[in-house]
Amino acid sequence: MQLNLNNLTPAQFLAEYWQKKPVVIRQGFNRFADLLSADELAGLAMEESVESRLIWQEAEQWQAAFGPFESYDHLGEQNWTLVVQALNNWLPEAEQLARCFDFIPRWRFDDVMASYAVPGGSVGPHIDRYDVFICQGSGRRRWRVGDKGQYREFAAHEALLHTEPFEPIIDVELLPGDILYLPPLFPHDGVTLEESMSFSVGFRTPSTQDMLSAFADYVIDNQLGSMQITDPDRQPTMTPGCIDNDDLARIREQLMQALTDDAVSDFAGRLLSYSKCQLADNGAEADDLAEIRADEWLDVLQQQPLQRLGGLRCHYFEHNYRQGLFYLNGEMVRLPGECAGLIPLLCNEYQLDFACMRPWLEYDAVINLMTDWIVRGWWYFDELEE
Repeated sequence: MQLNLNNLTPAQFLAEYWQKKPVVIRQGFNRFADLLSADELAGLAMEESVESRLIWQEAEQWQAAFGPFESYDHLGEQNWTLVVQALNNWLPEAEQLARCFDFIPRWRFDDVMASYAVPGGSVGPHIDRYDVFICQGSGRRRWRVGDKGQYREFAAHEALLHTEPFEPIIDVELLPGDILYLPPLFPHDGVTLEESMSFSVGFRTPSTQDMLSAFADYVIDNQLGSMQITDPDRQPTMTPGCIDNDDLARIREQLMQALTDDAVSDFAGRLLSYSKCQLADNGAEADDLAEIRADEWLDVLQQQPLQRLGGLRCHYFEHNYRQGLFYLNGEMVRLPGECAGLIPLLCNEYQLDFACMRPWLEYDAVINLMTDWIVRGWWYFDELEE
C-alpha cells in the first residue's frame, strides 16, 4: 500500500493544505482494496470490546445506536451506515493504512475508522474538530464540503450533532482509491450512492479543557504544586478589595511553577501514549506466550522480525530520551542510559529484526522488558512455532 499525494511531496502537502483547506486526492491509493469485508466489519461491531455505531433515517428522522449489535436484519437496503472506530487496533491492514500517513507524527494520530453504508447511507451534515483523510474503498460516495465559517449546530439525535445547510466549495464523487482530506471546522456531508466502504485516518489532539483537567489530576496524584505564594516584601495597601497587578503576577507565577519541562513531558507522555481502546490480542495463544523464555524468543528473532501491535502507542521526547526515558501505553519506561539508542527504534519502527536489536541484547534490562512485552502481545512474531 503506497500513498500518492498527486505529485505533492509530504512537505508540500503540509505547507499548502494541512489545517488550511480541503482537497480531493484522486487515486491517492492505486488499486485500493477494502481492508475487510462488510460481513467482517459487521462481525467486529458485534464484539463488546469494539466501539461501533449505527446511523439511519426512519420517517425522515435521524436515529443512532451504539454497539455491540446482535443483528442488522431490521435495517433494510437503504439509508443506513455502520461505523467502527479504532480499526487499526484490530486489523493489521488498517495499521498499514495508518502508516502511509507517518509524515505526520504519531502522537497526533487518533485512529482508523471504517464505514460501511448502503445507498442513501450517511451520518448527516456535520463539523469535525480534527483532521481526517477519508479513503474511499469499494463503491461510490458523494461528498459536499463547505467553507469554514460560523454555522449553527444542533442535535439531530442525542448521539448526532449536525450543522445547518451550507454552500459547497467541493461537490465530488469519490471512487475507490480516492482520498478527501478535511481540516478541522469545514462542514461536510457524505451520502452513499451505492453499497460502499470507506476508511478514515484521523488526527487530533486533546482539547485545552481536556489537557488542563487531566494535568490537574496529574498534579494531585503526584503531589506536585503544594507550595503556596510567598510575598515577604509586601507593601501596605489602601485598597484591600483589589487584586493588584503584582499579586496577579504572583498568582500566574504560582501556576507556571507547576509547568516545568519534566512535569509537562511526563504528563504528556503518559497521556498521549495511552490507548483509549482495548488493545487487540495478537492472535497467539495466551498459554503459548505465558511461559515463553528469553532464549526462546531470541532464537525466533534470528529467523523472523518482531512486529509491533497495531494500536500500541509508543512515544519519546527529543529533549530527554537520551536519559533512557520513553512512554509506552500510558506508562513511563526507563532504560539504562547506554540503551537510549534503542528508544527511537521501538517508537519509530514497526518491525524489529535481529540485526537492529543485536547491540541491545546484551543488556538484561532490555531482555526482561522485551520478554514482558512479548508475553503481553505488544510485540509479536507472525508465526510462533510450537
